[in-house]
Amino acid sequence: MNPAAAALTTAWPASAARERAFCQALLADMLRIRRLEEKSAELYGAGQIRGFLHLYVGEEAVAVGAMHALAPEDNIVATYREHGHALVRGVPMNAIMAEMFGKLAGCSHGRGGSMHLFDRATRFYGGNAIVGGGIALAAGLALGDKLLRRAGVTVCFFGEGAMAEGVFHETANLAALWQLPLLFICENNFYAMGTALARSESQTDLCAKAASYNIATNRANGMDVLAVHAAVAAAAAHVRSGAGPYFLECQTYRFRAHSMFDPDLYRDPAEVAAWKEHGPLHAFTARLKAEHKLTEEEFLALDASAQREVDAAVAFAEAAAWEPVEDLAKDLLGTEAGA
Repeated sequence: MNPAAAALTTAWPASAARERAFCQALLADMLRIRRLEEKSAELYGAGQIRGFLHLYVGEEAVAVGAMHALAPEDNIVATYREHGHALVRGVPMNAIMAEMFGKLAGCSHGRGGSMHLFDRATRFYGGNAIVGGGIALAAGLALGDKLLRRAGVTVCFFGEGAMAEGVFHETANLAALWQLPLLFICENNFYAMGTALARSESQTDLCAKAASYNIATNRANGMDVLAVHAAVAAAAAHVRSGAGPYFLECQTYRFRAHSMFDPDLYRDPAEVAAWKEHGPLHAFTARLKAEHKLTEEEFLALDASAQREVDAAVAFAEAAAWEPVEDLAKDLLGTEAGA
């Protein structure tokens, strides 16, 4: 760990992160993501959601901890596993569900689907189906902010598999050379699709890779929402101060397959079960109860609220209109309708 990064993390006021209402808000958002993802899997099986679907079950602590540590003026760039990021950033669940249904009321007007959620109002700039595809886009946003002297940090989420892509290395190099206000957050779930990290990358210390570009680095327990929140707050403060880009690795684990098409034959079921023992929802709920910050009744109320929101979103998406056939060429370059 970079010594400066360690100091920043240590300096984060733990008392604020453990305040009862704040902790319950974190738990509520993790429950919202989990119930949304579970329902999405059910709808996919029923044929109401089509295309590709990559679920975030098990990784909720990263998106929730990170989003609660960021500011409204910050830019967010995510991957194809982005439902949770979009939801906690403030994209309405109705708009997310309608997008997955392919309806006009979706946040990308039904044209993006699960992998291309987008919402300018919350500065959520995708959702990107290409592995590592959002990294260079994030650099462009950060460069634009720097040239315009605009406040804000650009935060780019990606998986560890993206660090084997040339675009990560090119972007890390430029970010350091130009001292861009860019925060790289690697959600390391140890399997790039179906390939274990050690089988695809000779250097498995991801912080060492980033540090080779003279970028400050840190590593966080991605299954602990408070640890993620503290680490992201410290990292964002570093970038916001003008000290240059920052790389944060959040070690996490997806409980479900890479996508709904993945038979998931490459992992030992015992390994998955062991990680589930430390799942973000299970562990955080137990911790709050042990610290007398949450009762069973409060947990059930938060869970019921999340389920009601999901049910309402599904009803909204089912009732929403399809895009008119005559609008299919709209927004396409070089067409009369898109001119």
